[in-house]
Amino acid sequence: MTEATDAQHVRPPEAWSPGDRILWRYLRFGQVLDCRPVTVVRDDPDQLAVWLAGGTRRVKPVLPDGSDIRSAPLDQRFRLGRVPAVEAWTGNGVLMLARPGEPWSVWLFWSPDWRFNGWYINLERPRERWSGGVDTEDLVLDVWVTPDRRWQFKDEDELAASRDAGRFDDTDVAEIYAYGRRAVEAVRAWGPPFSENWQSFRPDPSWPLPELPADWATQEKII
Repeated sequence: MTEATDAQHVRPPEAWSPGDRILWRYLRFGQVLDCRPVTVVRDDPDQLAVWLAGGTRRVKPVLPDGSDIRSAPLDQRFRLGRVPAVEAWTGNGVLMLARPGEPWSVWLFWSPDWRFNGWYINLERPRERWSGGVDTEDLVLDVWVTPDRRWQFKDEDELAASRDAGRFDDTDVAEIYAYGRRAVEAVRAWGPPFSENWQSFRPDPSWPLPELPADWATQEKII
């Protein structure tokens, strides 16, 4: 696994506009296992910001029998396979932020009364942009950052289990932890996006829920 360079992530001829609806997809071995219809908040050379609204029909990975992934014992969780399933996103919605070339995205969570809960740094391959959205691969390890800027790694046990199951090798795991340390350094530096007051974001009430297209798994990248 190698980190892609910025040159490999060519922007489409025109940036998306606020209110545009795109797909944010997670793939594994070319298969779409997670597809989130989202609304564009901001798209410029520095950052892509999208809103995943509560109630949006989306695709998530589940075990082959349809049960939740975390219902399986940890030592089996990455050995039983994954299949995509459609269900609604629950909760108050999530703001997802991504900067070009960074091997993570930053998600902001709020409670139903809009109390800010914290930042979730999802380690993932730098996103590949295409006409209808972005594609990436989840790297299992994450970082949780509280409103008072304390941080901790999350899902280290799952990363170890994924290595034991053969999804990642030792070189991959070392690289993923290197990405995690870079993310922590970004937290300590408290630059964008943490310093940009995204906690005050509120979605435009006129935005409709994006629809999950019937061809969510087969739409092709054009760049």
